[in-house]
Amino acid sequence: MKKLLLLTLFSYSLFAQNPIETFTKDMEKKDGFMPYYWDAKKGKIYLEINRFDTELLYYPTLAQGIGSNDIGLDRGRLGQEHVIKFQRTGNKVLMVEPNYGYRALSNDPLERRAVEESFAQSVHWGFEIAAENAGTVLVELTPFLLQDAVGAIQDISRTRQGTFKLDASRSALYLPNTKNFPQNTEFEVTITLTGDAPGAYLRAVAPTATTVSMRQHHSFVELPDNNYQPRGFDPRMGYIFTSFYDYASPVSEPITKRYIVRHRLKKKDPNAAISEPVKPIIYYIDPGAPEPIRSALVEGAKWWNQAFEAAGYKDAFQVKLLPADADPMDVRYNLVQWVHRSTRGWSYGGSIIDPRTGEILKGKVTLGSLRVRQDYLIAQGLVGDYKTDSTNTEDMMGMSLDRLKQLSAHEIGHTLGLPHNYVASVHDRASVMDYPHMQVELKNGKVDLSNAYDKKIGDYDKWSIIWGYQDFPKGTDEKKALNAIVDQMYGKGLYFLTDQDARPEGSAHPQTHLWDNGVNATAELKRISEIRKLTLANFDERKLRTGTPMSSLEEVFVPMYMFHRFQVEATAKAIAGVNYRFSVKGEKELTTTPVNGKEQRDALVALLQTLQADFLKVPEMVLKLTPPRAFGYDANPRETFKRRTGLVFDPLGPPEASAGLTLRMLLNPERLSRLVIQSSFHPSLLSLEETLDQLINATWKSNTSRAGYEGEIARLVEKMTLEKLLELSNNKEVTPQVRAVVMLKLKDLGYWLQNRMTADTKQKAHYLFASHQIETAKSNPSDLNTTTPMTPPDGQPIESGYDWLAPACDWELPAFSKGK
Repeated sequence: MKKLLLLTLFSYSLFAQNPIETFTKDMEKKDGFMPYYWDAKKGKIYLEINRFDTELLYYPTLAQGIGSNDIGLDRGRLGQEHVIKFQRTGNKVLMVEPNYGYRALSNDPLERRAVEESFAQSVHWGFEIAAENAGTVLVELTPFLLQDAVGAIQDISRTRQGTFKLDASRSALYLPNTKNFPQNTEFEVTITLTGDAPGAYLRAVAPTATTVSMRQHHSFVELPDNNYQPRGFDPRMGYIFTSFYDYASPVSEPITKRYIVRHRLKKKDPNAAISEPVKPIIYYIDPGAPEPIRSALVEGAKWWNQAFEAAGYKDAFQVKLLPADADPMDVRYNLVQWVHRSTRGWSYGGSIIDPRTGEILKGKVTLGSLRVRQDYLIAQGLVGDYKTDSTNTEDMMGMSLDRLKQLSAHEIGHTLGLPHNYVASVHDRASVMDYPHMQVELKNGKVDLSNAYDKKIGDYDKWSIIWGYQDFPKGTDEKKALNAIVDQMYGKGLYFLTDQDARPEGSAHPQTHLWDNGVNATAELKRISEIRKLTLANFDERKLRTGTPMSSLEEVFVPMYMFHRFQVEATAKAIAGVNYRFSVKGEKELTTTPVNGKEQRDALVALLQTLQADFLKVPEMVLKLTPPRAFGYDANPRETFKRRTGLVFDPLGPPEASAGLTLRMLLNPERLSRLVIQSSFHPSLLSLEETLDQLINATWKSNTSRAGYEGEIARLVEKMTLEKLLELSNNKEVTPQVRAVVMLKLKDLGYWLQNRMTADTKQKAHYLFASHQIETAKSNPSDLNTTTPMTPPDGQPIESGYDWLAPACDWELPAFSKGK
């Protein structure tokens, strides 16, 4: 015991004789929010801590990405924010994150403590004290900084790009972006990961794929004062939200609290109809974006000031270029960042928020540079006419820049707190928070792009900003005033529906879609089909610049051939569709109604037209002009049709991809289950029996010619239809009556096939195959082998298609709104 006491006293004596000034005498000090010291000889950072049990914000970011949208490790990617505090215990300092997902909004300290002690906290790191003065300690921060803070290892593993680990010997501090400011302290490090068997995505972007280096950034930020007033969430107005459990809530009230996510904005004069803000919201554009792209981004960003003007502010939203000496990672700068990748990919709008209140501290937009090239490619397919290399280029570039303006406004909208509003397109493009398809028009028999994209903020966007950012005069009943704003917006025929309502498979609202136009999806499908027909009829080598390999014609052809894809998805949702909106008790209109029978039947007819051979065939000119890939120009599987013909372009590949899309949408299991249920309540509505009869009549029992290329397409579509029905007959997730009806229709089709008499060998084989498949499914379903249909090339983001690998949306909910 004496030895232990002597050893403790001896250790304390050594420690007490090590003041910060002595320990750091050969180091460089950087003053600021959290003073730190740089030991150049050892390559270490030491942090000064003098505020214990004081909350601040910590978050990591990715300062330098790896260039692959598929892996998701983009330049500027935001990590998760954490409210943390430093707590001292003996010779150790813990970095502790309180649990703000569970709270008690109460003045009673015992009530608050009961909640705090009921749920886990998170200790992010433990630091040994290296030196101290009175009330101030010094800890080495280097090991904390030299970790994979953004989860790059997990992302590489998740995307099956190999098993990697951190190599500390090849990781170090990056001093140019390690800085101190009055309200934030920034550290940056070079992180190196090493691994074996890297995947294709990594091999495409890393110079040596077994060694992947990137720069990760760490931010420690002063939390805002308590003068921000959170605003409660209302599902009728589109706002991203943060949520938590409040155990101080009376039993008669909900335990879950939801605050919308928004910037702090106050009027200098809340009583004035129009007032300057106390502090404007300023967004900075990455000067690394080249012209004329940079100017387009600035113009689109500035649209938001129109919305803030509608909310009674003057010059509340401003846009500037990022100063040359500014650090993009600095929390003081809301940033629109231009990011390069090896393939086109999604753009993102994210935010760093105060998890306690939902206040946005930093808005961060990531725009992928290849997106504009994809838009230009689509314009090239629509109006390209390279008689010379400058013909029509102004129209193509004009449409592409108009799209960039809209994209800039859209992603900034997310960082203002707004989610998608996918029902806005039926109200004359009422929101930039929709996904817009280009509004292509036919004028004098030619494609016109002058109105392809809107050039202003939408009416819904103004109402959403009015609701979320309105600064009410003192004494106003805020809840009543906010409800009045919703009522006024509804009076204009505007409302809000979002991602869950728009996805083409599973969702049911007939007007809420991705990448659609028009009030009626079926009518728009017919209009789009006419544009597609004209475009394909005029598609030839004039779509390529002089000197381009002819095999590259396919990349331009793909979005033209699949030009109808979004409207197919939208039209299918009218079948077994449901009209509704987000409602709350107390509103006058609370009804949920099915789409009427005529609209459903019209949609079915329009969809069946996209399964016909004359719609699906590839123009003869395209087949003649598309050779196997030129040497040095390997096919990109994301931008070209899949094929079963080796190197040679497959004339049946595009029809298979397009027909497969229609069949997948039409025969969606949830949709068919709704058909059964809806028609049982309302016999006048489209039934499953009628749907399948129409489908079989339009394919197997149609009287169209079976000769040549169109005959092969017809047989292909019929086999695909049959195999989709066979899959449904064995799908245990659908309503049992769906399986029953499908089995009945398969049995009827089997009888019909037995009576087919033909001398055509191709048709004989076709009927024999179908009969065998039906019989096998009936007698021994485990032996049934179906062909996996080829899918279309990736479409999203366009902007032009449906990519199942893509994220569900381009914004992320704050941490505490997940799983609550």
